[in-house]
Amino acid sequence: MIASNAGWIRRNVPSLESFGILALLSLLVAAQVFMMIRLLEPGFVLPAFSILLFSDAAIAAIVARAIHAHGNSQNVTLWDVAGAFTMMGCAAAIFSEPDQVVRLFEQLFEHHSDTPL
Repeated sequence: MIASNAGWIRRNVPSLESFGILALLSLLVAAQVFMMIRLLEPGFVLPAFSILLFSDAAIAAIVARAIHAHGNSQNVTLWDVAGAFTMMGCAAAIFSEPDQVVRLFEQLFEHHSDTPL
C-alpha cells in the first residue's frame, strides 16, 4: 500500500521546470509593475498595465513556439502563461477608461516629439 502511494506521488508531483518558469515570469512582471506604479500617474497605470501584459503574452507565446512547448501537457506550460497574460491584459484594458488611453499616448508622443532627430 505504501509503495503504491509513493509511486502515485512521484507521478503527480508538478515539475520544477514549470514552477521555475512561472516564478521567473511572475518576478519579471512584478518588477515591471512596481516601476510602472512608481513612474506613471495613477490614471495611466491601467492602460500601461494592459499594454505590458499583452507584450508579455506575446513574448511568452514566442518563447513557447521557439522551444516547441507542448500545449496539452498536464503541467503549466508557457502557452498557459501566455493565455493568462492575455486574459489579464484584456481585464486591465476593460477597466481602463478610453480617455486615459488617449492621454497616455498623447503624453508618450509629446515626449518623443520634443526630442530633436
